[in-house]
Amino acid sequence: SVLAALVSPRMAGLRVDFGLLLEPLGFIKVLEWIFSIFAFATCGGFQGETTLLVSCKSVVNKTVTAAFAYPFRLNTVVFSAPDPKRCGGTWTDVYLVGNFSSSAQFFVTLAVLVFLYCIAALVVYIGYKHVYQQNSKFPLTELAVTVITAFLWLVSTFAWAKALADIKTSTGASIIPGIESCKAPGTTCHFASVTSMGTLNVSVVFGLLNMVLWGGNVWFVYKDTNLHNQSNRICQSP
Repeated sequence: SVLAALVSPRMAGLRVDFGLLLEPLGFIKVLEWIFSIFAFATCGGFQGETTLLVSCKSVVNKTVTAAFAYPFRLNTVVFSAPDPKRCGGTWTDVYLVGNFSSSAQFFVTLAVLVFLYCIAALVVYIGYKHVYQQNSKFPLTELAVTVITAFLWLVSTFAWAKALADIKTSTGASIIPGIESCKAPGTTCHFASVTSMGTLNVSVVFGLLNMVLWGGNVWFVYKDTNLHNQSNRICQSP
């Protein structure tokens, strides 16, 4: 009885209604929640490596690799030495070029924050929709958040897409001419392979989908605000 007395006041305003998830606001919020998961999972979970075949003193076609992953600070990634003697002293540490952590972390952080926000919004839609509708500040706040989030998806997705293009360049065959160790007498380097970045391409697609979802959701959120009701009254007045 004591527990019920403590819990009941807190739950007094709770009115669970899962049917609201079938309405545009609820359904779109579920899609935004799902797509945000795919966005940060496909980008933040990536791991890959680029591989060279090196021939030098007493070494023929030795595989050397540079492993890279999120957040893509490539300038800290070094190729392994071809042999313990480092090609007779001609091989020095070879690093990849570029630091793309800012764009990658911006994209993933936004996706995680959106994921958390969608959970909170769904709780309100399912259990406290009547409170949301009775207070005009809630729809206006959500409208502002929706507009800002749509803009941030636009910025972060295009920034990440540009960074991804640079990452592909910095880990592809074009890195060979910039490796000084490969220019040493008696040393030759050939590009072997790089891990497929299909999942990173997918992350950009989900970024664009999130941008479209949040941009389209602006209208549905706007319809719940007093701004829309006032414009209707002005249009209907003589």
